[in-house]
Amino acid sequence: MTSFERGLAILAEVAASGDATVDAIAGKLGIPQSTTYRYFKTLKEHGFVQEDGGRYRPGRALLELSGRHYVQSHLAEVGTAVLKDIVDAVGETAVLIIRVGAQAMCLRRAEPEKSLKYSFAVNELLPLHAGAGQRVLLAWAPPDVIRQVLDRQLPRFTDNTPTAEQVQAGLPQIRAAGRVVSRGELDPGSVSVAVPVFCRGEVVCSLNVAGPESRCGSKAWINSTLKTLEQAARNLAGSLESATGFQSTREIADEYANRH
Repeated sequence: MTSFERGLAILAEVAASGDATVDAIAGKLGIPQSTTYRYFKTLKEHGFVQEDGGRYRPGRALLELSGRHYVQSHLAEVGTAVLKDIVDAVGETAVLIIRVGAQAMCLRRAEPEKSLKYSFAVNELLPLHAGAGQRVLLAWAPPDVIRQVLDRQLPRFTDNTPTAEQVQAGLPQIRAAGRVVSRGELDPGSVSVAVPVFCRGEVVCSLNVAGPESRCGSKAWINSTLKTLEQAARNLAGSLESATGFQSTREIADEYANRH
């Protein structure tokens, strides 16, 4: 493996996992830790990665290279309008959630006057294992991220918060169904439904609606709301692809490898 290929491989791993350590990358790629650290130092200096307590995440340069910076900018720009349309259709709180490393984040939220108040705010980091919108993102996260989430002690927020074993068992079902329904996993007495938004084969966010069990617990409400979310997800995906020309990091890595 040439020096260029090593650097590219490290970038691809950071982009795919969203949250990596020198030890983990060195072990996975078979590169000495001291060498891997030097690569990370150079990548950090040029803005391709950012460091937080020994963990490395994609930096602005890598996000822009892969198109993810533009994807998130577009989501932030149009997200509120998308969510307001959902709220008008279903009458409950709608949320747009993205994955940030091994956590989720509420990027945008819209709610009617009668809404169930969420226990989190816009830009607040959230656990990936609890809540419909978060588990959607976990289901399509890279294997390294899934292991990182499930290999640690998972906090329980209610009696319905799933265990690591329950989460692990449910991920294939989520990927097969393309939707999640949760009941009281973060907030007691709530019902939450969510679907993924794809852009060129990658899940870039989830659309989530939640309300109290008394209004949202019926099968008819759940099915109707999921149909609304799925249509909104298709519309948003089309908007993303036309507006950003999004290209996955894996596609970029393949192009560079073919050229060199």
